[in-house]
Amino acid sequence: MVSWAAMAGMCATALAMVLTPGPNMMYLVSRSIGQGRAAGLISLGGTAVGFLVYMTSANLGLAVVFVAVPWLFVGFKAAGAAYLGYLAWRALRPGGRGIFEIGELPRDSRAKLFRMGLVTNLLNPKAAIMYVALIPQFVDAARGHTTAQGFLLGGVQISVSIAVNAGIVVAAGAVAGLVARRPSWAVWQRRITGTLLGAVAVLLAREVPQRARV
Repeated sequence: MVSWAAMAGMCATALAMVLTPGPNMMYLVSRSIGQGRAAGLISLGGTAVGFLVYMTSANLGLAVVFVAVPWLFVGFKAAGAAYLGYLAWRALRPGGRGIFEIGELPRDSRAKLFRMGLVTNLLNPKAAIMYVALIPQFVDAARGHTTAQGFLLGGVQISVSIAVNAGIVVAAGAVAGLVARRPSWAVWQRRITGTLLGAVAVLLAREVPQRARV
């Protein structure tokens, strides 16, 4: 019911979204470095559930709430832009810390790790935009079963996101150790990350006035 072109387009879009530094990546990396891979993977489980919530809501028609209450959609994007801008400032300011630099974090319980992964994703504007604005573009009404298409494409997005983030979680500790041994790499990593975050924040801020469309 879904064309191969639509599947490929969804994979490419999901990959581009997950590789853009954002709240999910920041949280998962910080937990993986501060508390170990297991903590990062538990947090990733919460992130996956957040995606399932968005996918189910969008495919059951609840995404129209963003159209009926446009300020809610605008609020999501404004909050996301502000948060990404804050993360960019933290990375670029003198004495800032990059996402792969080791730092002390309190050790949280498994339940809290899962809950924070879920909440971080539910408040992630990229996830909202993915399901409200991007996935519907790959649904072909002529093929029928549009709800099933939405779930299938959402499943593709979740699979790509979880696979990439799992790789990041597993590699985070090794990358952090390498950065710790090469202080100059840490500086450039902060600059690159901060610049990317700032660029995403600016792009998202430019879209804030736009109304939601389903």
